[in-house]
Amino acid sequence: MNLLPNSTQSASTVASSYPTAHTTEVQNPRLRLLNNLRKKEPALMTFIAIPSVRHAQIVALTSLDGMIIDCEHGHIGDDSMHNSVSAISALGVSPIIRVRGPQPDILKRALDTGAHGLMVPMINTAEEAQAVVTYSKFPPQGLRGQGSAFPAIGHGLTTPEYMKSANQTILTILQIESKQGVENVDAIAAVPGVDYLFVGPNDLVQSLLGYTPAKGDEPVFVEAIEKIVKAARKHGKWVGRFVNDGPLDAEALKTFDSVAITGDTKAISNWYTAQIACVRP
Repeated sequence: MNLLPNSTQSASTVASSYPTAHTTEVQNPRLRLLNNLRKKEPALMTFIAIPSVRHAQIVALTSLDGMIIDCEHGHIGDDSMHNSVSAISALGVSPIIRVRGPQPDILKRALDTGAHGLMVPMINTAEEAQAVVTYSKFPPQGLRGQGSAFPAIGHGLTTPEYMKSANQTILTILQIESKQGVENVDAIAAVPGVDYLFVGPNDLVQSLLGYTPAKGDEPVFVEAIEKIVKAARKHGKWVGRFVNDGPLDAEALKTFDSVAITGDTKAISNWYTAQIACVRP
């Protein structure tokens, strides 16, 4: 599916010459995840799939740097998406929205919450990556529309200040989670305006091997992960992945700039299961 307008080439050309999240001189203490990435400090995230402001606040108080509001697979609609972003950003944590797809209206709607970044699933080609950049940036770098007072609030800015800084501070995170995405990852990473590649290990192993979960040591899976990391490093982009627990988190941070440690639904279920096992072994 081609989402790009006829002016794509000029947008790409302009994008190559403007500040990005990697090169910006904008200083905003509210942008916790971006600030940690730029300082090369371990950046920790998690996924939340439960639509509750109080739940979002509770998770935000755990010292995470970012929280990924899962609008792809989670039980989160527009109203909960807006409320969660507000609650998370107010507590000094960066709200990142995983959208359900790269369509322009979906990207615009998510950005208008005040999110500090977008995570876009299943990016398979450089053309798809460029489409995400085009519709996530205000002119002249892109074609994002403006008409809401809400996004500036999540950044602690006035609307004019937000308009000046958004293109170079909002994180554009693309998920590589298919065989095709791995094959095209070098071209995807080379797209100006792409800030971060994120490995979706479950979908990736399903695409590569036909089953999930992976043991993690399958040669084709390991090779794919290495190729994604290599492409990110070659083109000066951040790279991260999903992990299941703290020990895996610590190990992954030897390779990756950032990790997302499990998700809320699994964390709650695992904790209760472990505690109940103490009583009912």
